[in-house]
Amino acid sequence: MGRQLNLQLASGRMSKQDDQDGTRFWREEREEGAVYNTYLKRVTYLSPARLEDEMVREFSHLMWETQKLRVIKAGTLPRLVEALATVRGELDSSYMNIFLATYRTFATPLQLLQAIVDRYHLLRSQNKRGKSELFEQQQKTLKCVLSVWLDTYHEDFRESPNYPCLTLLENFAREVIPDSDLASRAHNRIERLKKEASSNGAENIQFRFSICDEVDRMIDEEAPKPLTFPDISPRLCAEQLTLRDAELFKKVVPHHCLGAVWGRRDKGGKDAPSVQATVEQFNRVSLRVIATVLKHPDHLKSTSRARLLQKWINIAQELRELKNFSSLRAILSGLQSHPVYRLRRCWSAVPKETIVLFDELSDIFSGENNQLNSRELLMKEATAKFPDLDSQNKSLKRKNMQKRRSWIDNGTVQGTVPYLGTFLTDLTMLDTAMPDITDDGLINFEKHRKEFEVLAQLRLLQSAAQIYNIQYDNRFWEWFDSIRIYSDTESHEMSCAIEPPSESIAKIKKKSASLGHKPSKFDSSSTPRLGFFCGGEEHNSICSIPDTIAASIGPLVTISHSSSTSSVLSSDSDSQTPFRSSDTCVIRVSMTSGDLSPDTKTHVTHVYKSIMLNNTDHTNTVIEKVLEKYSIDDKPDNFCLLQILPDGELLIPERANVFYALNNSVDLNFIVRRRSEQESLKDRKKGRRRLKKLSL
Repeated sequence: MGRQLNLQLASGRMSKQDDQDGTRFWREEREEGAVYNTYLKRVTYLSPARLEDEMVREFSHLMWETQKLRVIKAGTLPRLVEALATVRGELDSSYMNIFLATYRTFATPLQLLQAIVDRYHLLRSQNKRGKSELFEQQQKTLKCVLSVWLDTYHEDFRESPNYPCLTLLENFAREVIPDSDLASRAHNRIERLKKEASSNGAENIQFRFSICDEVDRMIDEEAPKPLTFPDISPRLCAEQLTLRDAELFKKVVPHHCLGAVWGRRDKGGKDAPSVQATVEQFNRVSLRVIATVLKHPDHLKSTSRARLLQKWINIAQELRELKNFSSLRAILSGLQSHPVYRLRRCWSAVPKETIVLFDELSDIFSGENNQLNSRELLMKEATAKFPDLDSQNKSLKRKNMQKRRSWIDNGTVQGTVPYLGTFLTDLTMLDTAMPDITDDGLINFEKHRKEFEVLAQLRLLQSAAQIYNIQYDNRFWEWFDSIRIYSDTESHEMSCAIEPPSESIAKIKKKSASLGHKPSKFDSSSTPRLGFFCGGEEHNSICSIPDTIAASIGPLVTISHSSSTSSVLSSDSDSQTPFRSSDTCVIRVSMTSGDLSPDTKTHVTHVYKSIMLNNTDHTNTVIEKVLEKYSIDDKPDNFCLLQILPDGELLIPERANVFYALNNSVDLNFIVRRRSEQESLKDRKKGRRRLKKLSL
């Protein structure tokens, strides 16, 4: 009977709760300072190929067994450090990678190093008493972690002028583990960083007489003349922008993108300089697109200005072929900014085929279904040799097929530069939706596991950006840097000088102003909004994730206030929606208060906030989470939950499982409304329908 039971378990299908690797969740275990998720994993000792032969004859050896696995879910810093080693004392490499990539949101490098040193001393004292092989193995594991940390995260140890981390590491290694090379490596790192600091200081003292270069150029008749925009081919422009974007993207420090780091906008990007540099380049491109199109508002004809638009669209297509989604998005942002997009006469002079191309490029960053197009395209082409171009236009389709054949024949291999806003928004969503600290006061490490999925995608794309082989063109960058950019006000005035607003539009704006409506920088009724840049009067401010998660998740952004796009899908996800797995997803929820707006006489709607939705959450549970987010002390029974759809609202039933009741074919935007308010809205709608019937 026992034999039959084993055979049945070995050959039968696993339950729905099991994963494909034979692991299933068992229970949650709590200890002092830590919470663990416990899993049961089936380890097979008999291969499936031999199973059929073994089933026809008796056998007495062990076919498989169930092992218990513990994964830390939350804990104090010492307990998280303790989890770097498995129960056998071996290194948990997966956990170590997640830990080292995300720890800066809950500890400084010095605090972490001190925690590792304290743990090592504790194991050392226990080992002296018991001479346990387990303690020795755990000590080896900690030495390995220190070595990996020192080699992989150089920026954590750049704390001039005293370098406290490296000093502590050197002293600890020299005193406690003299047989390792950690002490000498830490010492050499300190000396190298000191030399770099002194050499950088010397460079800063040097004077740069750039005016002399300008004088020499004027005197030397044989010197090449500065480039102008008509002189520059679309391919050259795209290649140079890609060269700069790739260099900046490769230098992005992944943990600088974490919501808790990048979100510290009050520090002016001090904690995320690598991200700031990428965003500033994005802004520079967008603002120069606007500047070149609006230049000479008095005497440039619409047809000439249309050629400028056409050229930027052709440059955007070249960027698409180079798989540079960063500058591609930047150019589209500039072309779709209000001062440029409103120039109807200029746009009407652009050839139809170019307009089709512009529309297709814009569709890549469509806001529908949370930027699904750009997500799928990025995942599809992340490590592909060249882009998979497609078009609905027959002429463009024929050109794309010719290019594809040429790439195959020439063995072309292109790198990839993604739009960084993709990662910034996803990580900001996670940072907002999941708490840093649990109700027990422990560090929420489950949050950092999810953050690491996004960082892993970023690292993969950084390796793809290494493939480009483009030579620097100094004359191009002299032209690029010489372009005068304009403030928002200047751009608007120049645009109006080129094409004065019609009298009807002026009346509409005047009426809007009298009703208390403040026109946005973009006319949402006619202008698609894309972007990543924010332009102050001096255009020196960087784009930041907005204070409300609603703005950061949204696919649209104005010149005056920026946002990022949405995320890359994690490689192990079967879902098309970011942060939607088989058991969780992130939703955006707003709620209306009982207060009435003095202008509109409607209930005030709060800004969106993000929450994590589990597959076990029912309506009241979700409402309770929302009330907690908004710090509202009230009973969930007094509210109702509705999903916002393109054509109306979907009321989620009281006892429904929200995870399965929602419509996942659209953006996951919800609103929580008081039941009394919902009833009054229903009554008003019924009244309007009656009046409509009577009028008919």
